[in-house]
Amino acid sequence: MLLADFGTSYCKLLDTESTDSPRLIATNTIDRKNMRVDLATGHNGKRYAVHYINELTALALGGLSLIEEQAFTLLDCGSRDIKYVTYIDGKIKDMGWNAECGASMGFTIELLEKYYDLDFSEMVIPTSSFSITCGVLGMSHIFDAVVNGESEAEAVAKFVKGIALNAYDFAKRPDKLYLSGGLCDNPLFVGSLPCPVISLGRFVLLEGLQASLVKNSLISR
Repeated sequence: MLLADFGTSYCKLLDTESTDSPRLIATNTIDRKNMRVDLATGHNGKRYAVHYINELTALALGGLSLIEEQAFTLLDCGSRDIKYVTYIDGKIKDMGWNAECGASMGFTIELLEKYYDLDFSEMVIPTSSFSITCGVLGMSHIFDAVVNGESEAEAVAKFVKGIALNAYDFAKRPDKLYLSGGLCDNPLFVGSLPCPVISLGRFVLLEGLQASLVKNSLISR
């Protein structure tokens, strides 16, 4: 079966009958006319899939499959939104999805990195941050800081830390955080989170799709 997580900026594809690793491709490069998968999640998943499951469901199933602990919070930071799920005693205790105040969060961070030609792996985590509740609207803080004499790198670092703190607050400030999504690969973002972080990578929702197959929770519908 062909599984897919159709993200805003990137699509993750997995052929369950192959030994190959999941594929990561830019969303704007997919064949929109001929793309068809067996099971999908993501904001465009319904468009291309025979069967579809909600992103929060995929995140919850993926977290339960990958994390051995019975109590944990898993935060997924995507290109345009953030979502989390909290388990207690192996059961879902809380979850949330924020597509507005997390607007284009990951996309904006990637855009800033390319525009200012920055390397987040070499940037110092700032001691302070901007108060950011929206990735798009928060860019005005960067422009104001640069006009007032801060370097572009310093201003972007404060922006990224503000995004991280906002995401942490949204997840209800856990003592430890499991992280999913493309920002797992951003050391500035991960280091700006004020708690221990365990990064699970980009393919947690694909893991959730595989778990859903085992449960037969979707195919029977």
